[in-house]
Amino acid sequence: MTGRRRWSTEEILDTAAELLRTSDAESFSVRKLAAALGTDSSSLYRHFRNKTELLRAVADRVLLATMDGYHPEGDWKQRVTALALRLRETFGEQPQLAAIWGRYGSGGTGSRLVMEELLQALRTSGLPDQEIPARYHRIVILLAALIASEAGISTITPEEYEQGMEQFRVAVLGADPERFPALAHFARDIRPLGADRRAAFKEILAAQLAHIEAQIP
Repeated sequence: MTGRRRWSTEEILDTAAELLRTSDAESFSVRKLAAALGTDSSSLYRHFRNKTELLRAVADRVLLATMDGYHPEGDWKQRVTALALRLRETFGEQPQLAAIWGRYGSGGTGSRLVMEELLQALRTSGLPDQEIPARYHRIVILLAALIASEAGISTITPEEYEQGMEQFRVAVLGADPERFPALAHFARDIRPLGADRRAAFKEILAAQLAHIEAQIP
C-alpha cells in the first residue's frame, strides 16, 4: 500500500502563496491549504505550529525575493530608498501578502536581510548608535503602512474601483461650500488615492529621511 505523500516546507509555502493570491488572511485557513494539497491539517502542523507562523513564513519569502540580487549602492538615503522601492515592487506583485506582512510581520531569513540592510545604511548616516533602533522602527512602520495601503487598493475589482471613484466625485464635487468651505475650494484639484502613488510613496519616504538627516550631529 502506498503511503501518503510527504509535502516539503517549500511546496507547502508555494501552495499557500498561490491560495493567497485570490484570498485574504482572514479567509485563508490551514484546512483549506491542506485540502489544496490533498492531505489533512495535522500533517501541516509538523511544519508550522499555527496559521500565523505559516503566514509569516509566506511573507518572508517575499522579503527573500526582494533581497535576491540586491547590491547596496550610494549613500545611506539612496540605499534606504532603493530598498523601499524594491519592497514596494515585490509586494505589488503579491498584494495579499503585503497586508499579511503589515499585520503579522516576519521572522525568517528574508526579514533578517532587510533589517540588516536598513541598519547598515543607518549606521553609515552618522547617527549615534543609540538613536538608530528608534529611527529604524519608524522607517519600517512607515514602509509597512504605505505598502499595505497600496496593496489594498490594487486588490479591488474594476467594478469596486468605479464605485469608489463615483463616491469620491460625489463626496468632493458635491460638498456643501458653507459646511465644507475648504473642501469646496480645493475640490477641482483633489485627486483620489490611486493617483500617482509611486511619487507619493517616494515623497513621503524622502520627508522621513530628511527628518532623520536633520538629527545627525
